[in-house]
Amino acid sequence: MGNMSTTKAWNSSSVTMFILLGFADHPELQAVLFVTFLGIYLVTLAWNLALILLIRGDARLHTPMYFFLSNLSFIDICYSSTVAPKMLTDFFQEHKTISFLGCAAQFFFFVGLGLTECLLLTAMAYDRYAAINLPLLYTAIMSPGLRTCMVVGAYVGGFLSSLIQAGSIFRLHFCGPNIINHFFCDLPPVLALSCSDTFVTQVVNFLTVVTVGGTSLFLILISYSYTVAAVWKIRSVEGRRKAFNTCASHLMVVTLLFGTALFMYLRPSASYSLGRDKVVSVFYSLVIPMLNPLIYSLRNKDIKDTLWKVLGKKKIFF
Repeated sequence: MGNMSTTKAWNSSSVTMFILLGFADHPELQAVLFVTFLGIYLVTLAWNLALILLIRGDARLHTPMYFFLSNLSFIDICYSSTVAPKMLTDFFQEHKTISFLGCAAQFFFFVGLGLTECLLLTAMAYDRYAAINLPLLYTAIMSPGLRTCMVVGAYVGGFLSSLIQAGSIFRLHFCGPNIINHFFCDLPPVLALSCSDTFVTQVVNFLTVVTVGGTSLFLILISYSYTVAAVWKIRSVEGRRKAFNTCASHLMVVTLLFGTALFMYLRPSASYSLGRDKVVSVFYSLVIPMLNPLIYSLRNKDIKDTLWKVLGKKKIFF
């Protein structure tokens, strides 16, 4: 009886199951898309896990910057895993269904991890600010306790914000149709199926994205304005190059994540194009988690040295 009342409180809808269309509108590309997405997902898992193990296994990389980077890799593994396994198995399913609660859970974890990553990138920007602007105080400022609190705070802030968004969306009335023109339960296609007035939900979503994403981006830009100014004052050419490489990698990741997120979630609903947005969703849900470790690793001498040390090979290609 308790379970029934809980279900009714969460889902006042007549819809109990959604159908994910995925990429069914391109049947001739199913095999190619499956192989491509499987390859992207496997590379994402392999390279992010390898980066975590490299950082944990080398004492030289036990610094605040690499502590945050290993957490970023862990988030990227979880982030892509909320979408990729279900999407890949659906290629072999005639009926690509997901339960109402399953859809809500997928949305909650996907958005929660995405917002957590935004907040973690803010912490990483502060870490670079402290390292370059306050080098003599850096070790004292970025103590193990502070950086642990920053990571925990990122998770708490990200998932609390996601809970607000998920609650506002999945308490709406869904009376049919139940076909989601997407490969996972993302905000625009789910919201399009609601039979309720979605104005309040859209306002809640906008405010959440602006509060978390907008504030994070603002703090990152402020941090890097001071950081870039400090880098120009470094007299050593090698020191300036190393600092710029680290900052450039971080800013590239920030640009990719925030650019696609702002494009997707800060537009009026009238401008949504589900076909085009599906392509953009592939980029930020699958491609970016694969690119992040490559961006940081290929421009980072310490990680490349550690990798070659593990492989026991000479640095031929780098």
